[in-house]
Amino acid sequence: MHYGRPWVTTLRIVVSGLHAFRVWRLQPPGARNAWSPAQLLNEENLRKQEESVQKHHQTFLESIRTAGTLFGEGFRAFVTDWDKVTATVAGLTLLAVGVYSAKNATLVAGRFIEARLGKPSLVRETSRITVLEALRHPIQVSRRLLSRPQDALEGVVLSPSLEARVRDIAIATRNTKKNRGLYGNVLLYGPPGTGKTLFAKKLALHSGMDYAIMTGGDVAPMGREGVTAMHKLFDWANTSRRGLLLFVDEADAFLRKRATEKISEDLRATLNAFLYRTGQHSNKFMLVLASCHPEQFDWAINACIDVMVHFDLPQQEERAHLVRMYPDKYVLKPATEGKQRLKLAQFDFGRKCSEVAQLTEGMSGWKIAQLAVSWQATAYASEDGVLTEAMMDACVQDFVQQHQQMMRWLKGERPGPEDEQPSS
Repeated sequence: MHYGRPWVTTLRIVVSGLHAFRVWRLQPPGARNAWSPAQLLNEENLRKQEESVQKHHQTFLESIRTAGTLFGEGFRAFVTDWDKVTATVAGLTLLAVGVYSAKNATLVAGRFIEARLGKPSLVRETSRITVLEALRHPIQVSRRLLSRPQDALEGVVLSPSLEARVRDIAIATRNTKKNRGLYGNVLLYGPPGTGKTLFAKKLALHSGMDYAIMTGGDVAPMGREGVTAMHKLFDWANTSRRGLLLFVDEADAFLRKRATEKISEDLRATLNAFLYRTGQHSNKFMLVLASCHPEQFDWAINACIDVMVHFDLPQQEERAHLVRMYPDKYVLKPATEGKQRLKLAQFDFGRKCSEVAQLTEGMSGWKIAQLAVSWQATAYASEDGVLTEAMMDACVQDFVQQHQQMMRWLKGERPGPEDEQPSS
């Protein structure tokens, strides 16, 4: 089209005008006055568009007829050739098998990697070395692998009878690992802060095993995911080459009685999964439960426990040992090394520890450790960083009052007049 020539454009306008005039002449006399020149031009454009659409429609139909004819002839030729049909069916079958195998192989590989390299969501703390940790800290990991087994009771202060009991458990566990025998399940019960978790860690290190710590309070909020998480936990435990001590703190939070307690269906299903995976003894993992309320356990849990150990509150002799051990760690050692802003005033520190041991009756070892930490914090808060006897006495008095108040809360008693705050 030569739009650049003026006479061509003029000719096209004249032809369009003549055609519009012809359409106007064909209209009835009464309708001619209603038509304007612009309307006549629009009518012409609509007619041309309609002709163009009809041409495209005819072309499209012809293409469909041609494609259908070619496809029909090709399909007829394919069906009549038995060799082609056989080869096609075999190819599709192999393709389906390949896709299915690849999908299953991916799932198996994912589970393998997750079970050996990843840490389950229920595990809060573990001594098990992962590949990522080995790549990040090769020197520390090498030292851990070459370290000698520790004493199971190192840093654990117990009564003589309880110490003898747990030492027998440590020796039996170590010999079980050496002989690749079946581990027994242990229940540690008693008040909080009496050394149950610390002993479980030391027991694993003493036996040359890895340990993993989970808490029962993390299971219930998982809902429907609890069953899957429980199976992943035991799949991961079964892959440990050194053997795994699985320590369940606050086990009564989810191992409750199914018949009498009002527990959700999700928690019931998770408990069933736990019982299924721990129904038989294993040479891969050892189960250690800790609870302050073992009477709330489901009967099936009680049936699978082999050894029960009661951790009681420390008596006078154990408290005296604890009062000397924790201040030595948090006060004397930092003061003598001189690396921190902490000094100790001149007074009989040993005599003071004996007095504190008498005043802390009924407190757990964890509470005594908190008392030693408060002495350190009080010294840091002072102007000269010196811990005096009066500062220690103030901390002890505060801790004794707090402990007494907690015991009253536990017994459901109301506070006395000395505990009431004056009204403002």
